[in-house]
Amino acid sequence: MANSTEAQKPQNTKKNKKKGATLDTFYGAKIQNTEQTEDNIKENAPKPSKGNGNSPQTYEEFESEMTKKMEAFWEEKLEIMQKKFTHLQNQFDQTVKENQALKARIRQLEDNDRVKEQESIKQSQNTKKLEENIKYLTDKVIDLENRGRRDNLRIIGLPDKPEINTKLDMVIQDIIKENCPEILEQGGNTSTDRAHRTPSTLNPQKTTPRNVIAKFQSYQTKEKILQEARKRQFRYKGMPIRVTQDLASSTLNDRKAWNMIFRKARELGLQPRISYPAKLTIYFQGKVWAFNKIEDFQLFAKKRPELC
Repeated sequence: MANSTEAQKPQNTKKNKKKGATLDTFYGAKIQNTEQTEDNIKENAPKPSKGNGNSPQTYEEFESEMTKKMEAFWEEKLEIMQKKFTHLQNQFDQTVKENQALKARIRQLEDNDRVKEQESIKQSQNTKKLEENIKYLTDKVIDLENRGRRDNLRIIGLPDKPEINTKLDMVIQDIIKENCPEILEQGGNTSTDRAHRTPSTLNPQKTTPRNVIAKFQSYQTKEKILQEARKRQFRYKGMPIRVTQDLASSTLNDRKAWNMIFRKARELGLQPRISYPAKLTIYFQGKVWAFNKIEDFQLFAKKRPELC
């Protein structure tokens, strides 16, 4: 029995060792001490090569050789990185130059736009001045044309027949005798320098008779005939005709634009009149109102329901 107990003791010791190793490992203890570490280093140290007769390589020589290899490796890597950095630096410099060039181009375009805008403003101002000058000159020419016709009368509705057209001067004298003989009795000069039909260039197929333009030698006689024509309806051999002041075609068109308003104003008893060159005047609420444009009269009428 004693022998068997002694034989079992080494087995328990092994078990205890294994238990101790397991506990040390569990609690984080070092398995190898410093001496074992040094032994491992010595074992791992390079050994001399066999068969060449050279002296064994020491640890310092091995370390020096590895250091040189590492230095060569990192020098190679550093050279590659420097090349890449140089390439990136060149790209960055090129990008900076392009950016500066773009900024300069943008400033140039902005300056050009500013110059063009200023030129456009100047051109607009010049155009406005030219339009004002053209309007002034056009109005001046029309006014001169109207004043050049100050001795003329326009006869509307006179039959357009050959027997009348060949003796227009005599027909005008007959019209004066029939409608205002007092002018002849007063010894007025009713002679005319010329009388002619207006050309029908706008509508050759027009069936209505062309107007007759008569230029009188005496402005006073022309004015007396015109005043009588404003008072009553003139006739030629019983046919109704109309006698008005001869004016430029543009002025006549401006006056025609008032026709509808003129008729309505007459129906309302506003005593409308068309004064020179194409101005409408009415008598309303004890005052005389004058309008140069139709738009002005429309604004005036909107504020007064009785005129709408």
